[in-house]
Amino acid sequence: MINISVLGYGTVGSGVVEVLDTNSESIAKKARQPIHVKYVLDKREFPGSPVEDKVVHDINVILDDPEVQIVVETMGGVHPAYEFVKGALERGKSVCTSNKELVAKHGAELLALAKSKSINFLFEASVGGGIPIIRPLNQSLTADEIEEITGILNGTTNYILSKMDTEGADFAEVLREAQDKGYAERNPEADVEGYDACRKIAILTSLAFGKQVDYEDIYTEGITKITKTDMLYAKELDAKIKIVGSSKREDEKVSAFVAPVMIGRENPLYSVNDVFNGIYVKGNVLGDTMFYGKGAGKLPTASAVVADVVDAAKHIGTNIMTNWSTHKLELADFEEVSHRFFVRVDEVEKEAAAEAFGQVEEVNANVAGEYAFITKLMTEKEFKEKAVALSSMRNRIRVAF
Repeated sequence: MINISVLGYGTVGSGVVEVLDTNSESIAKKARQPIHVKYVLDKREFPGSPVEDKVVHDINVILDDPEVQIVVETMGGVHPAYEFVKGALERGKSVCTSNKELVAKHGAELLALAKSKSINFLFEASVGGGIPIIRPLNQSLTADEIEEITGILNGTTNYILSKMDTEGADFAEVLREAQDKGYAERNPEADVEGYDACRKIAILTSLAFGKQVDYEDIYTEGITKITKTDMLYAKELDAKIKIVGSSKREDEKVSAFVAPVMIGRENPLYSVNDVFNGIYVKGNVLGDTMFYGKGAGKLPTASAVVADVVDAAKHIGTNIMTNWSTHKLELADFEEVSHRFFVRVDEVEKEAAAEAFGQVEEVNANVAGEYAFITKLMTEKEFKEKAVALSSMRNRIRVAF
């Protein structure tokens, strides 16, 4: 029997206990022995719950118990999660976490510590909820040189943009609806400003290219400036506006960003709607691969955590997660990255736009008083320099078709 402890009995932590209980027999077969939850760490008591007699309030009870071989961290945030996880690894206990903030900030360090102890630090649920992506990158796609990872990595923002697209609603209206349905937090900043997706693409980029990528170095732009008028133009172009996290290798340099992008029907992410996530991976041998599913939610995320628990149980004394160096990956200067840009200005600036950008593709969605166009391919720096000539730019969105 393998004894585990769960740190944090919130949405995901309680989901882990539920999954382990519901599928106990099949999980025991896959892990080759039963999995038993010995402790649950939380500040609260849970009278009448399945873990009532397992709750402890002191992390040292868990760290000092040699019977606990695997620790599940579902607390969220960096502190005290980092201290608790590091303490568990130092005592020879494998750790499975859903904590994207912790993994993005300290993943390389904690992986190195786990390797030195011949144990495991696993984090499948930190990106894409229930979608398997970490394990494929670390195991299934190791024969490939990854050239690109581009994904819809946040279900909340994808829900908002999907609703704006299908219902013609504005951002504030759909955000309120998302909050009422529990898809968005009361303080939605991490989602709508792109910070959540940024941490996730930092993790995926670090794994894909084998070196530490600091999320603070990734250009990040949210969806708060996207309007229902932008959606009208997207429909005219048979396109959709999605916020994506993307990293690409070009000429031995890796670039990364998070931002809203117009994508065409031929793009595999075009049909990823509502709260679903989709992650596109391009390898130099395999070619295009797509991972799709629910990117959040209690049971999908808990399922991914439990899959890590099973993996850790099957590999007691053996480290299986190694492809992430502590050496920092220097990202390409985002100013030198090239895109086409969709631009909206006042109609009176049509000539100014032509002078600044030359030949462009005009877009007509019958919006009174506006002139809209798509530029040729140019660097971010070039666009900024040319856009200075436009005094009435209402919005600009990168184009990926």
